[in-house]
Amino acid sequence: MVVSFAGDWFLFVALAGLLDELTGSPTFIAGMYVATTVPFALFTLVGGPLADRFDRRRLMVGSDLLRGLLVLGFFLVDDPSEVWAVFVLASAVAALGAVFEPAALAAVPNLVDREDLAAANMLSGAAWGTMLAAGSVLDGLVVAAFGREAAYLGDALSFLLSAALVLRIPGRFAEPRPAGQEHPGLGAATLETLRYARRDHRVLALLAMKAGFGLGAGTIALLPVLALQVFRAGDAGTGTLFAFRGLGIVLGPLLVRPFVRGDDLRRIFLAIAGAFGLFAVSYAAVPLMPSVALAGVFVFLAHLGGGVQWTLSSYGLQALTPDRIRGRILAFDQGLLTVTVAASAMVSGWAATSIGVHPVMLGLALVALAGTLAWTAATAGVRRAARAGVLPGPAATPGPVPPPA
Repeated sequence: MVVSFAGDWFLFVALAGLLDELTGSPTFIAGMYVATTVPFALFTLVGGPLADRFDRRRLMVGSDLLRGLLVLGFFLVDDPSEVWAVFVLASAVAALGAVFEPAALAAVPNLVDREDLAAANMLSGAAWGTMLAAGSVLDGLVVAAFGREAAYLGDALSFLLSAALVLRIPGRFAEPRPAGQEHPGLGAATLETLRYARRDHRVLALLAMKAGFGLGAGTIALLPVLALQVFRAGDAGTGTLFAFRGLGIVLGPLLVRPFVRGDDLRRIFLAIAGAFGLFAVSYAAVPLMPSVALAGVFVFLAHLGGGVQWTLSSYGLQALTPDRIRGRILAFDQGLLTVTVAASAMVSGWAATSIGVHPVMLGLALVALAGTLAWTAATAGVRRAARAGVLPGPAATPGPVPPPA
């Protein structure tokens, strides 16, 4: 996972610069972010059931190999009339990611001991941020020195290396499946996931958190526009902002340990709300900064909060859901997030073309802040139950993991 993370962001920065060069349109640049989120969201409806039905290791390896081949198609795009191919290829790569990631996330609780699950999520979140930072910085440098083709090649190689490393991971990626176990179709599997979340209010609250976060997170799609068209800093400026984002995501997960001691759900929920608020307030400051470096500082703070809330909510879902449905729950979680991010990014790209980047980013920061307040108020019942030692939902839920002590 770590290796392919680096390649993903290596590629994103290069493609944002390519679209700026070929079109000069904020809509197209923000559309690049949409092209990597909408297909992911749609295909999580497939990736989740696949992760619960088939061999998760094989799904991950197959996804990596296909993505490595698809990335080579970007070598053929060098004219404005071929911009459509950028979106088609990026969408296909994202769709395969929706097969890889639910399988990877669902496998984690089977590869580590229960007491190490929080640490595993911390390391995974930090690794994602590290690769985002490293991939973004390196891409700016590599594109400047060797051209965008070097970024395409680096991304393709990262997927192939990732596949090789997944094959070498010891241990089981899933619990043994009972002989004769029924495998519901896509529609039935999705309905089962929704019923499970509705019955367990803890799970429902954690799913809602990611969706609410996504409504304001479309501002991330405007970071390349800010770097390229406001600060006039080129691909290096885009790489700088995404590197600050990655640095925040590196450090954010490392701050969660005090909140997971004793698996205190009330403490976890309060930490998620505070982290969400930090994301919103920090992004309100980003468009007001006079330089890429100062904007990057607030991008860092925003994603420090983002890293905390992502790690805690993912940990909660992994701990609360049984293996037989875990892939679908985690896929649904990511799908909700990416749908809302995609919608936010599409609106922000269109609006930035009409009224400018600054007011749109400020507006999305206010949306994120409103989402923070709404989620905090809506989860008050879950927090009260946690304080009383009775968590809502599990008694009515078929086969859940027992509530943490």
